[in-house]
Amino acid sequence: MVSDNDAFNRLYEFLGQEYINQTLHSKGYEDVQIRHRLDVFLSEDENRHSNPVNFYDAQTRMIYSKPLQNNTTPFALRKDSMGSGYMRRGEVVHTPMDFSTKNRMALQDLHDILVGLVFPQAVHKKERFNLTDEDRMFMLRYMSSYPSESTFPSYDSSYNDAYVKFILHGAKQGKLPPHIRIFNKPGDAYGQLTDVAYVVDFENNIEFFVSATVYCNTDGILNDDRYDYNTIGLPFMQKLGELLYQHELKRNRTIAPDLTELQFTYDKN
Repeated sequence: MVSDNDAFNRLYEFLGQEYINQTLHSKGYEDVQIRHRLDVFLSEDENRHSNPVNFYDAQTRMIYSKPLQNNTTPFALRKDSMGSGYMRRGEVVHTPMDFSTKNRMALQDLHDILVGLVFPQAVHKKERFNLTDEDRMFMLRYMSSYPSESTFPSYDSSYNDAYVKFILHGAKQGKLPPHIRIFNKPGDAYGQLTDVAYVVDFENNIEFFVSATVYCNTDGILNDDRYDYNTIGLPFMQKLGELLYQHELKRNRTIAPDLTELQFTYDKN
């Protein structure tokens, strides 16, 4: 609901770097590289390791145990760089920033993963994730839920309904139309603003997928926390969503979508 780095890091810790990458590669996403935790500065070797994890029941009996893991599989070499310079220890280094050891996933892969989550039968069997129907509905429910509808965790008013709903809503504040839901995964880092979204209007019975990344860094300097998300990225995302939404409202359909499966009861409905 709010694109939480801590949540990602806990999933990274539980699954381990090797499992994450091997599983995604086996499903056809062969160029993906998940190499590090988010917002935690560790060495490459430290990120290859993930801590042991134990689960206990209410009587403190261990019900699951996973030992420390170490990924020894080498990553394919990359030569990725971006920008005209970057900040390091308070000073600008006037060379492009090296991204060859950063997490990487193509926008097309993100888009295809969302399509496969919403419509598993639309993708090849090997590309589907091992989710029960209950698991899949759980994910879709919370991907489309607003922070104000959550009871656990409970978010304060700084997390408005349009928070991280970049496509169609941009930087809007306040309540959103109840008949429109957006199932999405957003992100922003180093001036890159991304949203991978499936937009549904239950009142007008329309739907569409759209995924976009916008580079919002007019000064070319990375790591300076001076990005143009509010002036370039969010207005673009909102306008893109609005244009597609208006197009879909007017487009004649030979087959009407059945959206009943996606009408959820949220925590605070």
